[in-house]
Amino acid sequence: KNMQEIKVLKKQLSESFDMKDLGAAKQILGMRISWDRKEWKLTLSQEEYIKKVLERFNMQDAKPVGTPLAGHFKLSKEQCPKTEQERNQMSKVPYSSAVGSLMYAMVCTRPDIAHAVGAVSRFMSDPGKEHWQAVKWILRYLRGTMGTVLCYSGSDTTLRGYVDSDMAGDVDNRRSTT
Repeated sequence: KNMQEIKVLKKQLSESFDMKDLGAAKQILGMRISWDRKEWKLTLSQEEYIKKVLERFNMQDAKPVGTPLAGHFKLSKEQCPKTEQERNQMSKVPYSSAVGSLMYAMVCTRPDIAHAVGAVSRFMSDPGKEHWQAVKWILRYLRGTMGTVLCYSGSDTTLRGYVDSDMAGDVDNRRSTT
């Protein structure tokens, strides 16, 4: 039934617009799409995008790590550059570009890095060396988990959410992060 409805819709659209049916989508906006009709499973992958990001920031050979952000990173405003020399040195680091690339991966297929990306994005306007180390840690995590995909399956459309919060985890204002 669904395929028949799709054919009718395509026919109606082609009567109003010039169009060419290219078949099932395989890629969009840097995401590889695979659809298994039998298993009723849609999979989105950004493996190629992540490889390009790692190469752009010279992290393609970095040692992978097992967590998006290690506990030893206690990021705060205190780690922002204090001198003009430090600020000039950090201005040469592609911090904003790297965080933006991480945000794109996070939004599209990698919700597992959301907390870590949120933590490093707080320092976009004045990042310090420790903040940059945290960004590189996230890139190392992605290097080790490039094959991780976002998978939608089954007919159960129940949205489930799980949260974990910390107690006063933001070192600067003592607010909790959920």
